[in-house]
Amino acid sequence: MNLENNLKSRAQNQCELCGNPESLQVFEVSHAPNAGADAAILVCGTCASQLEAPDTMDPNHWRCLNDSMWSPVPAVQVIAWRTLNHLKGEGWPQDLLDMMYLEEETLAWAKAAVQGTGNAVVHRDVNGNILQAGDNVVLIKDLKVKGSSMVAKQGTAVRRISLDHDNAEYIEGKVDGQQIVILTKYVKKT
Repeated sequence: MNLENNLKSRAQNQCELCGNPESLQVFEVSHAPNAGADAAILVCGTCASQLEAPDTMDPNHWRCLNDSMWSPVPAVQVIAWRTLNHLKGEGWPQDLLDMMYLEEETLAWAKAAVQGTGNAVVHRDVNGNILQAGDNVVLIKDLKVKGSSMVAKQGTAVRRISLDHDNAEYIEGKVDGQQIVILTKYVKKT
């Protein structure tokens, strides 16, 4: 039996991510420790096109991962984890990531593609903890907000931060309803 037939049998002729039975194709999962059906999943055209061009992802389409992330198939778990990780700035994917459990080997496989990006900018708080989009932080000192009379007080919680992908020292978040840029050396992760 060839790879596509194996996957169709395993997936019951539907996308292993969203359940769509149309335009099915084999999707190779990068950095797989094995080959064959263990290193691939069956996906629909919509999922395939968005996985191949992550910048075009429609976050609402990926709400299907709420169900498929519980798949017993490690390759499906890896794609679910990577996709949720990519979208976690939306808010709801972070909640799913917090619930998701992966075996150690599967998690290492999932992280291999993220870590393999090379020159990615890494944001760190005052204690050296890595900050990611969607994290919550606390200000460690009073900060005067440039261009306004506002002062962001020490101890203020900033929820669901976003990252500046060009500068490791800058994050953004809302303080008192105003979106501001904050230097990472003035925050600690909660």
